[in-house]
Amino acid sequence: MKKRRNKKDMYDRRKKIVLDVIMDDAYKPLKLREFAYLFQVSGKEREELGQILNELVAEGKISVNNRGKYKKPEELVLTGTFESTQRGFGFVTVEGEPDDYFIPGDQTLDAMHLDTVLMQVTNKVASNGRRKEGKIIKVVKRGMDQIVGTFQKNKTFGFVVPDNQKFGKDIFLPGPECRNLVDGHKVVVKIVDFGGKGKKPEGKVVEILGHTNDPRVDILSVVKSYDVPVEFPREVMNQVKNIGDEIDPAEIPGRLDLRDWMTVTIDGEDAKDLDDAITLTKNEDGYQLGVHIADVSHYVTEGSPLDQEALKRGTSIYLIDRVIPMLPHKLSNGICSLNAGTDRLALSCIMDIDFEGKIVGHKIAETVLRVDERMNYSDVAKIVDANDPALCERYEKQVPMFFLMKELSGILRKRRHERGSIDFDFPESKLVLDEDGRPVDIFPYDRNCATKFIEDFMLAANETIAEDYFWQELPFVYRTHESPDPEKIQKLASFIQNMGYFMKNMARENIHPKEIQKLLGKIEGTPEEAMISRLALRSMKQAKYTTENIGHFGLSASYYCHFTSPIRRYPDLQIHRIIKENLHGKLDRKRIGHYDKILGSVADSSSKTERRAEEMEREVIKMKKVEYMEQHIGESFVGVISGLTTWGIYVELPNTIEGMIRVADMWDDYYNYDEAHYQMIGQETGRVFELGMAVPVKVVKTDKLLRTIDFVLDEEDEEWEIW
Repeated sequence: MKKRRNKKDMYDRRKKIVLDVIMDDAYKPLKLREFAYLFQVSGKEREELGQILNELVAEGKISVNNRGKYKKPEELVLTGTFESTQRGFGFVTVEGEPDDYFIPGDQTLDAMHLDTVLMQVTNKVASNGRRKEGKIIKVVKRGMDQIVGTFQKNKTFGFVVPDNQKFGKDIFLPGPECRNLVDGHKVVVKIVDFGGKGKKPEGKVVEILGHTNDPRVDILSVVKSYDVPVEFPREVMNQVKNIGDEIDPAEIPGRLDLRDWMTVTIDGEDAKDLDDAITLTKNEDGYQLGVHIADVSHYVTEGSPLDQEALKRGTSIYLIDRVIPMLPHKLSNGICSLNAGTDRLALSCIMDIDFEGKIVGHKIAETVLRVDERMNYSDVAKIVDANDPALCERYEKQVPMFFLMKELSGILRKRRHERGSIDFDFPESKLVLDEDGRPVDIFPYDRNCATKFIEDFMLAANETIAEDYFWQELPFVYRTHESPDPEKIQKLASFIQNMGYFMKNMARENIHPKEIQKLLGKIEGTPEEAMISRLALRSMKQAKYTTENIGHFGLSASYYCHFTSPIRRYPDLQIHRIIKENLHGKLDRKRIGHYDKILGSVADSSSKTERRAEEMEREVIKMKKVEYMEQHIGESFVGVISGLTTWGIYVELPNTIEGMIRVADMWDDYYNYDEAHYQMIGQETGRVFELGMAVPVKVVKTDKLLRTIDFVLDEEDEEWEIW
């Protein structure tokens, strides 16, 4: 085994030397025999040299001319991941580069969604709002070999239409594969031949999920299409069997015993994985806030089957009618859940906070606690906002703490606001399904005071932990959010200036979050609030996990991490291990080296699994919204214009459902999109549609596969003149 590894290392070193020679300007293009002479090799070594040169050509790192001379590639060639779109074009993401490359529809070769590709760069510099561009010259590795779709039967064969519209091609099924299938069956297909020009991919059915009209098959199809593991492997469940249902008394000594502290959990009514609890007291110097987090790492040990599966999943996924947990239920709902009335192990961040909201001291400790009451957001809000008599009597002992929470939450929120933290506060969609999984109601779900309490306290703990470990200069996983792209901010500033709003210091490369926050304050309560808030949000970058602390723009925080949800997020679990090792004095040079080696891939993997979960959750919500609107075709509503493109106007209804008025369906005029002012303008009438404008619409069509809802302007609405 050692000899084989050394031989490969030698081959890779020779390959690098050959590449360095070709890329060196001191050398001219050379033929194989000239390389052989240069390196003084013959026989088998010359054959190996030829193999190396051909590999470098295949990888796009060098080129060979028609005279057989190897040289630098004429154009820059990069390896990346291709992401397709429904409209044929796509983008290539290159590892280590912040921006992706645009691939026009006629330059995608036969690449499919998520393929690893070689891309020739055709436009290296992004400018004037244009992306960097490239063309695909080779597919290196296929990204998706299993597809979920809907079966369509022909006479002697069939096709599967992929649910994922980014895949772009129907999959051919030969006759024998179509047995026992009827039109509308949802199936999982393994691709056995990716086809090419003029030839469709060919597949083999590996699983029948049910019929498209069967209850809950739609959500199951989404789960399967993202290839998310649902069942836990046998070795994971075998490990779980050995974990007790209650903590072992032998595990308590050495921990800070907080079982006599008044402690509560506050979560949603249907939550079962309770991983954070709160204690709060007040004294003459300020407040003592305890954020106590389930000690999941005590049970999920590094490198174990449980740990490997948790890293693979990365996060729990919440899909309206089901949860796909990161950890088995025996842990997530059992021994790791801070259930009331039971002793539980925790990792606590106990903070001393002065009356201005400044954290003046803190203690991080392994603890044991017993939660007094399992509260939900609604009940706490009723106690604090309405002094609900029945609830105040039932939770008489905890009521003073809830009012103390309101007091401290207000102070912390004010302090965060003063430093520039941004709060967009868009309402989430709440969907109610019947017993068959069909949507019966959809409405906006706003945060109440209790959700804000918990949010404020979790933020305080996350910032405290991150700052502590940053200054200790230990390996760590941070939650970071980069500053927005200056071009996007300039574009936003230009647009709002037309509406009478301004942002200061636009000449600087990096805008301060306080400028965004001030803008949101100015527009609060105005007709254009929703429009400008959306544009500001779209100018932001995506938060991610990194090993380097670059701060969190949206929170205007210099230090931030995710510490508070180890039951459902792997980065939290990972930093719990680091914290606990540090508390026990075990972070020696060897362990620091170990974490330096693995944390980069942990952060990258966690960011990817988080994005996957978010995409799935959005897709399921969008799908159920379409299904809900199927019941309302022909009905009229009043909505607000939430987006504009060259091909249509997006309109959002009060219940958070969004649909589109297609330009092709606007019969009264020919409309042009003015991108600079976010307006749709009639060529003959001068009629203007713009972001934030209220419009009456009628539902005319829905497509559950495409996840689209089509509106038309409801010109017959008698209230049109009002709008």
